[in-house]
Amino acid sequence: MKTPVLLCVLLFSQSWAFEFIIVGKWESETSGPLDESGRYRRNVLTSEEEDFEAIQGNEITVKSYKVESRITSRFAHTTVKSSVFNSAAKAQSIGFNVQIPKRAFINIFTMNVNGITFVGSVKEKTVARNLYTLARAHGKAAGIIRTNSQAMETFRTEVHVPPGSKVEFELHYQEMMQRKLGFYQHTLHIQPGRLVPLLQVDVYIFEPKGIKFVTAPNTLGEQFSDLTKITHTKEKAHVVFKPTLQQQLKCENCTESAVDGVFTVKYDVERESNAGELQVSDGHFIQFFAPSDLSPLSKNIVFVIDVSGSMWGLKMKQTVEAMKAILNDLSMDDYFSIIDFNHNVRCWNEDMVQASSIQVDEAKKYIQSIKPSGGTNINEALLRAVQMLVRASNQGLIDSRSVSMIILVSDGDPTVGEIKLSTIQKNVKRVMRGDFSLFSLGIGFDVDFDFLERIALENRGVAQRIFANHDAAEQLKTFYSQVSSPLLRTITIHFPENTVNNVTQNRFDKFFSGSELIVAGKLLPTDLTTLQSFTTASAANMDLNIQTDADILQLDSELSTHQHSFPGFARQMWAYITVNQLLAERSLATTASRKRKITQRIVALALEHQFVTPFTAMLVEGEDEGRTERLIADSPRDSKHGCCSATAPLSGSIPVQRLVYQTPPWAPPTNAPLSEATGTRESILPGHITVVEGDPHFIINLPRSNMDICFNIDSKPGHILNLVSDPGTGVTINGQLVGSKKLKNNKMNTYFGTISIYSKTDGVQVIVGTNRIDLMEDRNNHSFSWGVTAELILNRMKVTIVKEQHVTVMIDGRISVMVLLHRVWKKHPVQVDFLGIYMSSDNKYSAKVHGLIGQFAQEPEVKVYGVHEGADPKKKEAIMEVKGNKLAVTRGWQKDYRRDKKRGSDVYCWFVHNNGKGFVDGIYTSYILPRLDSFLNAL
Repeated sequence: MKTPVLLCVLLFSQSWAFEFIIVGKWESETSGPLDESGRYRRNVLTSEEEDFEAIQGNEITVKSYKVESRITSRFAHTTVKSSVFNSAAKAQSIGFNVQIPKRAFINIFTMNVNGITFVGSVKEKTVARNLYTLARAHGKAAGIIRTNSQAMETFRTEVHVPPGSKVEFELHYQEMMQRKLGFYQHTLHIQPGRLVPLLQVDVYIFEPKGIKFVTAPNTLGEQFSDLTKITHTKEKAHVVFKPTLQQQLKCENCTESAVDGVFTVKYDVERESNAGELQVSDGHFIQFFAPSDLSPLSKNIVFVIDVSGSMWGLKMKQTVEAMKAILNDLSMDDYFSIIDFNHNVRCWNEDMVQASSIQVDEAKKYIQSIKPSGGTNINEALLRAVQMLVRASNQGLIDSRSVSMIILVSDGDPTVGEIKLSTIQKNVKRVMRGDFSLFSLGIGFDVDFDFLERIALENRGVAQRIFANHDAAEQLKTFYSQVSSPLLRTITIHFPENTVNNVTQNRFDKFFSGSELIVAGKLLPTDLTTLQSFTTASAANMDLNIQTDADILQLDSELSTHQHSFPGFARQMWAYITVNQLLAERSLATTASRKRKITQRIVALALEHQFVTPFTAMLVEGEDEGRTERLIADSPRDSKHGCCSATAPLSGSIPVQRLVYQTPPWAPPTNAPLSEATGTRESILPGHITVVEGDPHFIINLPRSNMDICFNIDSKPGHILNLVSDPGTGVTINGQLVGSKKLKNNKMNTYFGTISIYSKTDGVQVIVGTNRIDLMEDRNNHSFSWGVTAELILNRMKVTIVKEQHVTVMIDGRISVMVLLHRVWKKHPVQVDFLGIYMSSDNKYSAKVHGLIGQFAQEPEVKVYGVHEGADPKKKEAIMEVKGNKLAVTRGWQKDYRRDKKRGSDVYCWFVHNNGKGFVDGIYTSYILPRLDSFLNAL
């Protein structure tokens, strides 16, 4: 069993010299020795937590206790400071303890005792040990311990000082915020253990794209409910908690502090729909990707539940409670089954079944009837689960775009069948398909969590420990909520060639709603002022290609003006992600040489970025009368977690160095205006086009006659006008009018505010508005803002969005429509944002096509004659013969804004008055429809 290292620094008043004491042994850097069965020998970890006090000692005065967190772009740098005075008449030990998150890295520790300062620096562990042993020349030595609790670790240090001494402690640690269930949560343990004259917590948040919300739920007790203050602007937030001595009192007449618990801040950031967020700072980049407004993928889940004797009682009761809630959450599109195992393996149903209400009720009855007993046969249970998914896939029950997963719930090690953990791991890896995932939930502390994590990481999943207490059911349900709504699969984020290197993991198996994917790397020297990233993924019914851009210099300029931001966040965040991925990669390494190479990379990064990891230690040194005094801060290992506690992103293999790729052909060239290029030729229509712009002005191109005919439609806001209705191809294109803000010259101008392109054959509808673009197929709905450049493929329909410019829809390569976005000044007294429509005259419609535009696919005979001067000398007049009508027309011009959205280019045309009467079949009111997906009735 590992013996803890205890820090005691003894300071004697006469000599002011430090003497050191060390108790225990150094930790091994290996993954732990194997026992006879092939398991790693592990320490006993209990869930019992001792009473915690940040400052320990008798007759001491704590002058101040301050905690400050600076969160910049999801990366937190936290500083804990305390000033303590020894009020006793004799020398005594003073302890400084800080609880920090398990995923945080300590990177700075200083201690000042009566003017003597100890400063920490991170060293490779063996180097630190060798330097540290020199302190034994004084006859004694010292150390620092970090111990494990549930989700936290405890940093402990203790200094022995004479009476009247002043001691100042300062600890810094860094961590990356992880988004779960739609928000980030920052947790600080505030447990001073006594009244403090100056007790203050400050959390500063800076998010360049804006903060959506920030809250600080009261978790310290009812008496502190109104003491937390939040100030919040678009990009910044400041959360402060500063109770007075009176407010800290546990009761009116007592001297104990009521401040004892967790201080929590929750927040989320603004996002431009599904575009992702690319940030560049300090020679590094961070790509955040957290899409929403996408329909969930359907799921195929096999629940594998341990029902051995050790699950008897509260564990089983809580598992049953959680499973009932989880089963209720399944949708009709999901398939599932249940396997329970002890020394035997039983299947509720040998096949995957649809999650109908009848099947879910039957499954809940089965779960309720389980009586735990016997041993634990994990190997056979997992193999049976994989076989069930493989059989369902071979039988065609599994949708090719669905997500298949196994969720294992167990509280102990295997005792029946195959019990060698390494063999079980190999067995599961051998049979698992590349698109299946395994999630492992370990209940309590008897389970080998290191094994559960390895087997999950190796099979595109994650592991989580469930603490066997009164809220275990809630923990199980919360974990399921995090993986219950997969939105994307097969996600890749890549960058143009020769722009970046040292890229962290950029391929992800799945993306779950409410979470976030993060890729980081270094910039290569370049003359470019903009960095681009390209994200490809598969959604429920479409494939996505998304482009994101970032100004290389802008963020550094912004950071320099913000007092409480963390300017070095990008550099440290890249190192943080890389080290954690290497730790996870090391846990899966199968050879000693591979482990050594990965360890060397971890150590190199930890030294450069000053992280205390399982393979580095912090050497704390101070000068006293010419002598160097040394302490050492070591990083612990989770006693059921092997040496390397780390969690990789939700994905499979995790090589840290990734190749980058050429710019995809659909992306706009970096040197071309977005309004002029999207890479796909379909998105910029050819010269022969029909246009609808402005109020709304129709320009009908007649290629055979080599002329353009114009007319206006004066209708009312809210009316839906049919532009193309083609029952032969199953396509209808409609536009809904929006009115100006007020009358101008006693007239309400109307514009197209919404355009719908619906393919009945494909069952796909694209609705383009001035705020967003919606894609709908049956029950699958996806939404994108105009802030994204993307290409989306749904069946035969390709949709290309160019950021704040236009949307092009191509149906089966035969029909193309471009919708151009017009933005106006938000405070304009009259005008509103509106859309222009551009259609190729070469579109291939059927003979049944009609509509205000569609009817001209069969070009009518047009004759214009009798051209003469009109009332306006700039506009000639003439007679037009068309469709058996003689119409008085005027020569004028309208605008084509494809090339120049500000000024447009003139298109000369013959203008038909009175809503195109005589040129358009019937009257314009015949083209008003009830819904955006309606087809036109025969006129």
